[in-house]
Amino acid sequence: MADVAELAKVSPSTVSLYLRRPEAVSASAGSAIARAIDKLNYVPNLVAGGLAAASSRAVSIIVPSVRNAFFAETVSAMQAALRKERLQVILGHTEYDEREEEDLVRTALSWAPAAIVLTGLSHSDATRRMLSKTTVPVIEIWELGGPQIDTAIGFHHQQVGAASARHLIQQGRRHLAYLGARMHEDRRARLRCDGFVAAAQEAGVSVEVIQHPAPASAEVGAMLISETLQQHASTDGVACSNDHVALGVLFECERLGLAVPDRLAVVGFGDLSFSAACNPPLTTIRPSGDLIGKEAARLIIEHLAGHDMPEHATIDTRFTLLHRRSS
Repeated sequence: MADVAELAKVSPSTVSLYLRRPEAVSASAGSAIARAIDKLNYVPNLVAGGLAAASSRAVSIIVPSVRNAFFAETVSAMQAALRKERLQVILGHTEYDEREEEDLVRTALSWAPAAIVLTGLSHSDATRRMLSKTTVPVIEIWELGGPQIDTAIGFHHQQVGAASARHLIQQGRRHLAYLGARMHEDRRARLRCDGFVAAAQEAGVSVEVIQHPAPASAEVGAMLISETLQQHASTDGVACSNDHVALGVLFECERLGLAVPDRLAVVGFGDLSFSAACNPPLTTIRPSGDLIGKEAARLIIEHLAGHDMPEHATIDTRFTLLHRRSS
């Protein structure tokens, strides 16, 4: 940094300020520093900066899967907002394994992050103990309604399941099924299932749960609806744990010559990019994953600016049921 300062003819403190908040230095000084950095191939030592400030400029984000489009939308929105404040994202994924999450949290804490963002409210006892003892802000995303470590941003998954069931019942369906993938690991899919079953039972209609242990996919969806119709031939409405499963249901119905929605109404979850382009277009629930990411980033940025994060606060981003032709 001293070499950069000497070449740019500014003080080291000005270089330091430029690296943290480039808009805070004059345009001429900023240009001189940028040219010096480029010429010297200077890379800031973020670890040293973190030691000096007792925290780094990195935010640890831990999601269940980097392949899941839901979480990708949230991470992308969060990263876009954090980047404007010169904050870097360190991304980890657990594959729905609480022990893996525990290891990732332990590693993240060793880097003194500016914040830790976790997915969901279910964590190992060891993870909860580690995070209860740290001063690092913790934000749990994508779920509300359970014990929180600190701040939670998301929605109630039981309400999503209940909304799906009520929608199908309003369309005149009386023999319902919930088709779920990986629900032994995916707690939020299980909560949606629980809400679906409870709403159906409350309305006095029949309801079944058919599940597969594999990750959600169109192939799994095709297998699940085939099994459902074999075991419960009267089924006339299904909700799926996500849109990938629902897509497989639509494919299998087309293969079997079953009319959707006349014979079978289908509801998904996620509003993924293909959902509106399906044949027929898929009724689904949009979870506002981008808003979850933006709200998490906002709280982190406000905290770093000196504002206290509200203790055990919840931000309900809600969800929207999109009624399309599949139901």
